[in-house]
Amino acid sequence: MVLAALAAVVFGLAPGTTAVSAAAPLSWSRSLHVPGVLDVAGPRSDGETVVAAAGRLLVLEPATGSQRQFAAGAGGYSGSSGGEPYIALSTGSRVASAGCSFGLDDLFVLQLEPAGGVLRIDGQGRPHPFATVDGVASLNGITFDSTGRFGGRLLVTGPSHGATVVAAIDCRGQVMHITDAAPVVEGGIAVAPAGFGAYGGDLVAPDELSGNLYAIRPDGSSSVLARSGLPGGGDIGVEGVGFVPAGFTSGGAAYFADRSTPGNPHPGTDSLLRLDGKSLSGVRVREGDLLAATEGGAALIAVHCGQTCEVTRIVAGDSAHGEGHLLVAGPGPATRGQVLPEASDLGRAALVQRLLFWGGAGLVAALVLTLVSLVVLRRRRASARRRG
Repeated sequence: MVLAALAAVVFGLAPGTTAVSAAAPLSWSRSLHVPGVLDVAGPRSDGETVVAAAGRLLVLEPATGSQRQFAAGAGGYSGSSGGEPYIALSTGSRVASAGCSFGLDDLFVLQLEPAGGVLRIDGQGRPHPFATVDGVASLNGITFDSTGRFGGRLLVTGPSHGATVVAAIDCRGQVMHITDAAPVVEGGIAVAPAGFGAYGGDLVAPDELSGNLYAIRPDGSSSVLARSGLPGGGDIGVEGVGFVPAGFTSGGAAYFADRSTPGNPHPGTDSLLRLDGKSLSGVRVREGDLLAATEGGAALIAVHCGQTCEVTRIVAGDSAHGEGHLLVAGPGPATRGQVLPEASDLGRAALVQRLLFWGGAGLVAALVLTLVSLVVLRRRRASARRRG
């Protein structure tokens, strides 16, 4: 217990979290060059991966490294080469309460304009406006609920008045706010599998400023899952997270975008970084573990949660400039693990927050009306006295 407490002080870990290793024995491979690389999603039903790069989309064959354009040409996708339009790939999950399913291999892209916009790109590469989230300055995170506590919906995050809005979008494009007051987070977010300790089914999101990894529950409440122990700050701290799937050690790999950013202390190389599953299993990374990487340097940790959470440093930072999701993929198409029932209190925090807001607004309006009435009454009495 004393050693665990000391580790928490030294490594800046959350209560109940212990540091397993300060070593960083592995290094990323940079064999895949992708100009303007920003984000990665997948794998699709054919085993291929989708990459967002410089305002365009590519399909990547992981085994060979071959790349081809997707959703290009007239009527296709044309995004901005700046900004951070992150992506998420559908595995065809069903939203029972909406009576529909997301299209298999449909790609969802954050739009820079309009603020809060989400674009759907179908399997043939045709873009369709999908949904707009209100009350956000922009959107900065996107992922699918693969575990079920959010009802299998698409989850997005966006900054709002110093906090974060978390919204869940069903397959008909209907938006539900989960909370309007989550901690500041951004980047590659992911939903924890059912067996991830006390956080199974929660949305896990990184905060590059503090270095914290947050768990956001379906009811909208949140807590610090772990403190990464890695450097924090703008363009420095934890940027992307992902969970190790079943079968990962037999041919799987982790991927992270290393975006070229000239003039930055971490200038990047326009590469899709890669770590193979066998190497990661050799340093005690297990199926169901959380991997988290930083923007500045692409330093990597693994987090294993059972009764407590343990943090292991895997890769030391270098000159990389990490962006977007940390994709952790098995050797074939993505498969869903244990599915949990939708939470009965889904979005409760946002409902309470809005009731309090409108209740407060109503109270203010009532006070103003009362004051105006008192002023009018006083003037009438003064006028009556003058006439008398």
